Amino acid sequence: MTSPRPSIGSAELVERIAPDRSLAEPTYLQLLRKLAAMIEAGEIGDGESLPSERALAEMLNLSRVTIRRAYDELRAKDYLETRGRLGVTAKTPPRLTPRLDRLKGFTEEMRELGMEPSTRLLERSVVTDRTLASIFSRPSTATFLRLVRLRLGDGVPLSRELAWYDLTAAPALAEWDVQGSAYHFLAQRCGIALSHGEQTIEAILSSAAEAEVFDFSQPSPCLLLKRKTFSKAGQLIEYVEGTFRGDAYAYRLTLKLD
Repeated sequence: MTSPRPSIGSAELVERIAPDRSLAEPTYLQLLRKLAAMIEAGEIGDGESLPSERALAEMLNLSRVTIRRAYDELRAKDYLETRGRLGVTAKTPPRLTPRLDRLKGFTEEMRELGMEPSTRLLERSVVTDRTLASIFSRPSTATFLRLVRLRLGDGVPLSRELAWYDLTAAPALAEWDVQGSAYHFLAQRCGIALSHGEQTIEAILSSAAEAEVFDFSQPSPCLLLKRKTFSKAGQLIEYVEGTFRGDAYAYRLTLKLD
């Protein structure tokens, strides 16, 4: 068994994670948040040792129960592990690194990463909405299929997705069982060839609904991907807002010098 890397300096660690007692946020959550951020940023490297519960409690003048609660949640989130006599060590959670180089759905992306995709349908409805109609350049009476889905890779919840599809352009979608790839269904059952997508990515904190499906104990960093997908005829077919858990994703881009 290999030894852990030398631990971060005690004085620096205490300075970085000392809780702010003026905040309403519970002390253990402050510790959890700060330690997780340092591990994610590589400031506490994979395999680095951390103080024991008793030692850290003494350093921070906190109860051992508070330290144990923070450590237990970090272990549950796969940020820490206890290695017998080697004590508590940091564990950098593995991240998915899909490439953003072409149009593809969640199902294809998971298979590219060697994972088994699955979907849990949370809500399904046919709606009319003036704002959506404006986005899709349709009359205000147009109908859209609205889906709220939990997308999973190897059984792990990775994304909570809201999607709208233009039923004027693809009426067969009203009968779709919401399994597999929407893009495959559009091509095979609706005869719609997709051309391109326009996508933005922004950082957000998880909502209460997202925290519930991702099993977050508090609002946590996520990536919000918004995508408009167009047919070869130039018609907007799909509008998606997908919230991806920030502790699992790191997207890759290839940048070329012209």
